[in-house]
Amino acid sequence: MAHTPYPQSYYAFSAHPAAERPALQGEQDTDVCIVGAGYTGLSSALFLLEHGFRVTVLEAAKVGFGASGRNGGQIVNSYSRDIDVIERSAPPKAAALMAQMAFEGGRIIRERIARYRIACDLKDGGIFAAFTDKQMRHLETQKSLWERHGHTQLELLDRQAIRRCVASEGYIGGLLDRSGGHIHPLNLALGEAAAVESLGGRIHEQSPVIRIERGSTLRLHTPHGQVRARFAIVAGNAYLGNLLPELAAKSMPCGSQVIATEPLDEASARALLPGDHCVEDCNYLLDYFRLSADRRLIYGGGVTYGARDPSDIVSIIRPKMLRTFPQLQDTRIDFAWTGNFLLTLSRLPQVGRLGDNLYYSQGCSGHGVTYTHLAGKVLAEALRGQAERFDAFASLPHYPFPGGRLLRVPLTALGACYYQLRDCLGL
Repeated sequence: MAHTPYPQSYYAFSAHPAAERPALQGEQDTDVCIVGAGYTGLSSALFLLEHGFRVTVLEAAKVGFGASGRNGGQIVNSYSRDIDVIERSAPPKAAALMAQMAFEGGRIIRERIARYRIACDLKDGGIFAAFTDKQMRHLETQKSLWERHGHTQLELLDRQAIRRCVASEGYIGGLLDRSGGHIHPLNLALGEAAAVESLGGRIHEQSPVIRIERGSTLRLHTPHGQVRARFAIVAGNAYLGNLLPELAAKSMPCGSQVIATEPLDEASARALLPGDHCVEDCNYLLDYFRLSADRRLIYGGGVTYGARDPSDIVSIIRPKMLRTFPQLQDTRIDFAWTGNFLLTLSRLPQVGRLGDNLYYSQGCSGHGVTYTHLAGKVLAEALRGQAERFDAFASLPHYPFPGGRLLRVPLTALGACYYQLRDCLGL
């Protein structure tokens, strides 16, 4: 049987030990079968189990193998497109509900960590860093927008204030969100998986779903077994492949690259990020960074449209890191990895139902750590017959990428180059 291991990332290197979970063999009956053991699938499983459902999770590789175990580890509120964009494009009732939910994902993460005693290096505080006056004005508007919706844990930072938080000359200011933060993402996923199993849920690794038979009873087939279920949730995101062609048509896998330095001494680490906050900048193709628990700088950025793996990740990301922190010129890079996220044309998640009992959520568009935890709750509510919040997401319009499957990658990359040029010119 084929075995897919974790990529050679810092997170896999430093993850807590976890037992191998057996592949599905034979037939199994359950109430809900979930495809994918990332954050969306695990969050859904926990909420369903807590309300008495029988749950089976089928994972093609290992728990947290995809974006959930490879991301920047940052707890960032709202969505990839903010509340004001949603208010302009969604029906008023849906927009109001989505605004109410915009800050819920981070609270769910903290509640899960506390309830199930998940050791994942949780640290509080995240900074949006501005390079230009235009970006600073955007952060001022964002602060007002979020405060209008009840989120008040925010502080604008001027040039002097952000220098006290980030030892970099490039930023002219920023916005500190005290309810943001960062975690070891793979350890969060592993802790949530253990919580699922503690409640009686089943997780089968190395069990890719190769076919779904639709009907009043769903049958999900793997190479060596099948699960019969009343409901299913498809949560494969960028790693779903073409299992459901109608979902693949309106989304595109993209890659992001990350590096981790050697461990820094305590004084050097504290000098870089005195408050130990995570940081992301305000560019269209943004960079993000933070310190790990063992004082490595984890630095990510860049987008590869179509999810091709670059041949030399360090050559792409290390220059970005050195533009931010030239003082790390002589610092060794110990790890470099890439991971895929799923992009939608609107940059808003796609949530819906195929037929009466096949549900899905996908397309976090690079903003998934908090959203996926919210999605699990919203999907579980829908399966329990409380579909108002699910319907709010499902009402969002979604469109295919220009150019179809053949030209969507070059056309999207061309559009990104335009916005990247605007960032470089400060427009």
